[in-house]
Amino acid sequence: MKSLSSSRRAFLKAAASAFAVPMIVPRSVFAAEGTPPGERITVGFIGTGKMAHDYHLSTLSTFKDVECVAVCDVDTNRRLHARKVIEDRYAKDGRGTKGIADYNDFRELIARKDIDAVCIASPDHWHAIAAIEACKAGKDVYCEKPLTLTIREAQLCIQAVRKHKRVLQTGSQQRSGVFGQFPLACELIRSGRIGKVKTVHVGVGGPSRWCDLKEEPTEPGLDWDLWLGYAPTRPYNSALSPRGVHNHFPAWRSYREYSGGGLTDIGAHHFDIAQWALDLDHSGPVEVVPPEDAKAESGARLVFAGVEIIHGGPSGCTFEGSDGKLSIDRGKLTAEPQSLLKEPIGEKDVHLPRTKGHHRDWIDCIRSRKDPIAHVDAGARTATLCHLLNLAYWNRRKLRWDAANWKFIGDSEADTWLDRPRRDPWQLPKV
Repeated sequence: MKSLSSSRRAFLKAAASAFAVPMIVPRSVFAAEGTPPGERITVGFIGTGKMAHDYHLSTLSTFKDVECVAVCDVDTNRRLHARKVIEDRYAKDGRGTKGIADYNDFRELIARKDIDAVCIASPDHWHAIAAIEACKAGKDVYCEKPLTLTIREAQLCIQAVRKHKRVLQTGSQQRSGVFGQFPLACELIRSGRIGKVKTVHVGVGGPSRWCDLKEEPTEPGLDWDLWLGYAPTRPYNSALSPRGVHNHFPAWRSYREYSGGGLTDIGAHHFDIAQWALDLDHSGPVEVVPPEDAKAESGARLVFAGVEIIHGGPSGCTFEGSDGKLSIDRGKLTAEPQSLLKEPIGEKDVHLPRTKGHHRDWIDCIRSRKDPIAHVDAGARTATLCHLLNLAYWNRRKLRWDAANWKFIGDSEADTWLDRPRRDPWQLPKV
C-alpha cells in the first residue's frame, strides 16, 4: 500500500492551496460571511476518516454559506473527534451552532428533514447504498471515488440521481484543476492537438485481492458488523478499520471485499481523465481484453470504437495520436513534440468548464440545480471502466460489453459478475 499512500499524501499536499481558493473569491460569487442560518446549505458527513477529516470536513466547514450539522461513523472515537473539530472550527470563527449531531448508522442521518446534502467518504463498498438512499431521501450528494464497488451499483446510482433530481458530485477532483493542468490536457486532446487519438496508457496500480488478514481483538467503540455491511462476515483487523483517530489511509483498498485495489483508487482519478479527454462520459468500451501473461497485473485493454485505453505505463495518462503524444500526471504536462503545448487554446478550440474548487462547484450546483463537473454519469462510467478491468484480471476472460444496456454480450456467466452476493439486510436498494 506504500504507492497508494504516497499518491494520496501528494494529493492532499498539492490540494491544500486549492482549499483556500473559495475563501478569496469575491463575495459576489457566493453567499457572504453573514449568510443567515436559514439560507445556508446544511451538510452531514458519512464516514469521518482521514480523507473526510483532511479534505472534505476541513473544506466545507470554512464555507460561510454551508452549515455542517451532523457526522456519522461506525467508529465512536472518529465520530466524536469529527464532531469536536467542527464545533471548535465554528467557535473559533465566531459562528454559532446548535451543536453537531453524531450517528453510528447513516440511515439516521439521512432521515433528518433539515439536512440538505451529504458528503460520503466511507470505504468503497458503502458508497452506493448510502448515495442511493440519500437521493431517495431528497439529499444532494458528494461521494468519494470510485463511486461504486460494482457495475450494477454504478447503473443504479445514475438512475437514482436522475429519478429523484439530485445533484451528485463524484470526488474526481482532477477535473476541478487540482494539480493544475488536467482540464488543459483534456482541452488539448479534444481540440485535436495530437491528431486522432489511437491509444491511451493509464499508469496506476493493479487489481485487489481477497482479504486474508488474521483476527485481532475487537476495537472498543467500533460497530464492526456495520462496517462490514454487505461484505462477508470476517473477524476484525485494524488494517481495515484502524484503532481510533489515525493519520493514514487504511489498507481496505487492497481487498476485493471492500475495494478494487489501485485500479479503483488512484485509477478512478486517471481513468476519469482519459474518459473526459475522449468525451466518453456517457459511453463505454465494446470489449475488455486481459493481458496475454496469465499472471500479469497490467496490460489489460479497454477497446472503444477507434481507440484503446490500456492499463499500464508511466504514472498518469499518456495519449498517443496520429500527430504526437501528450502525457499528463499530477504536476506534469509534457508533449512530443513539445511545440504542441506552445500555442494556447484558441477561441475555436474546445473549452472545458473551470471551477472554483471541487466542493465549491458542488455547493454552487446545489443552488443552481445544474450538473457538477464530475456528475453522476461521469463517476459511474469511470468506476465501470475500472471494474471491467478488474473482472478481466480476476477471470482472465475476454469480455464483450454493451455499454448502453449495462450488460455483457453473449456471456450469461459474466452477467453474474455485475454485482456481488450480499449479506442481509444490505441488498441492493430499490431506486
